[in-house]
Amino acid sequence: MNLVYTIEVERITPMTILKAGLVQMGLKAPITESAERIREIMLDAHARLIARAGAEGVQVLCLQELFTLPYFAFSRDRKWYAGAERVPDGPTTTLMQELARRHAMVIVAPVFEEHMPGVYYNTAAVIDADGTYLGKYRKNHFGHIEWPWFKRGNLGYPVFRTAYAPIGVYICYDRHFPEGWRLLAMNGAELIVNPSATIESLSRHMWELEQPAAALANGCFVGTINRVGSEGPWDADGKAEKGRFYGSSYFANPRGEIIAKAGEDDDELLVCEMDLDTIREVRHAWQFFKNRRFETYGPLSDILSV
Repeated sequence: MNLVYTIEVERITPMTILKAGLVQMGLKAPITESAERIREIMLDAHARLIARAGAEGVQVLCLQELFTLPYFAFSRDRKWYAGAERVPDGPTTTLMQELARRHAMVIVAPVFEEHMPGVYYNTAAVIDADGTYLGKYRKNHFGHIEWPWFKRGNLGYPVFRTAYAPIGVYICYDRHFPEGWRLLAMNGAELIVNPSATIESLSRHMWELEQPAAALANGCFVGTINRVGSEGPWDADGKAEKGRFYGSSYFANPRGEIIAKAGEDDDELLVCEMDLDTIREVRHAWQFFKNRRFETYGPLSDILSV
């Protein structure tokens, strides 16, 4: 049986039901504001939904990609560098540690990380239910619009052993690459979260295909987030719809079924209870991990290195 643990004062209680949450949110300040001011406003707005998640008993909560800022990758305005911060020593991670401790909640907090001046990552900090900083995931894959801002991740595909369940993180464009999903699941992740910022485009067709397929192929739960509202237009041709995020955050189970879904337009805390015993049941049925032929995949690394 898969065991998940709830922290209590006197004892640790084994559980198989995990209560997880996703927060999707629109930008709460005009993009003409400073990056520091926008971060302050967004942290305040998220703190209110985090408190609500705590009141509802959420054990693992994930926030959206770069949640303290606009999704600025479409822009070439250097003012957004002022929104970058150290992880774990920056203001956002520090606040999330306090909130995690207050609500006994694991929090995944995606931020714009400054490793050093001139070196920046698209990063998610993972904080345990007692406020302990467990580590970070740095986004590994990028689309062409993101290259001017971020360095490719260099921390691999870590799985974080939290108080409630082992979790993995994939960020937005990462989701198009099945290799990372498989590595996270085989390293023990029972829930993989994918915080994203996805606008109306070809990705809309893929949104409800890729993550359920990844959940099924790897026999795990997946929670994926998208923003809502418009943050533009960032694009030169002035088509505002290119800056519209369509929400639709959801959870998928190990059978590839969407089991909880948010709306397209509004801020929302999406909460879902997951029976982690389903992972064992599905893996026993499909045997994907047992039947894989890793010894035949050698040419894959040779092809991909070209």
